[in-house]
Amino acid sequence: MRTITATLASLLASLTLLPAQSYTLDWFTLDGGGGTSTNGGFTLTGTIGQPDAGVLSGGGFTLQGGFWGTLAAVQTEGAPFLSVVQSNDMVVVSWPKPADGFTLQCAATLTPGTNTVWTPIPPPYRTNVTCLDYLENAPTGARFYRLWKP
Repeated sequence: MRTITATLASLLASLTLLPAQSYTLDWFTLDGGGGTSTNGGFTLTGTIGQPDAGVLSGGGFTLQGGFWGTLAAVQTEGAPFLSVVQSNDMVVVSWPKPADGFTLQCAATLTPGTNTVWTPIPPPYRTNVTCLDYLENAPTGARFYRLWKP
């Protein structure tokens, strides 16, 4: 028993002499939002979105900087409910009938107050028994849609 205790004490003492592994990550910036992850003695803080970083890859994973595109419906009070869905490389904007007097509009950015520049997308729109819809190629970057009645 004394031999086992001495052997165990020797092993534990030798473990403290082993050098600690050093982990480093090269500097890259992928900014725009982010957070911090912590586990054990490691902390990783990062952000994502800025296109100035190169492509990072390893194993079966690849990370490429850039900004995510946004497709969104801006609901207008009193207007029919607007739906925006991306299907493959197309965007489908649809709304239920009746929608008399409403025109579809789009904007690349939303700004506070009434400063958003809305561009009309004039009819004709595709139609069926229950709804109207508009199709276009999926844009690069953000695109916002609304129904507007002057």
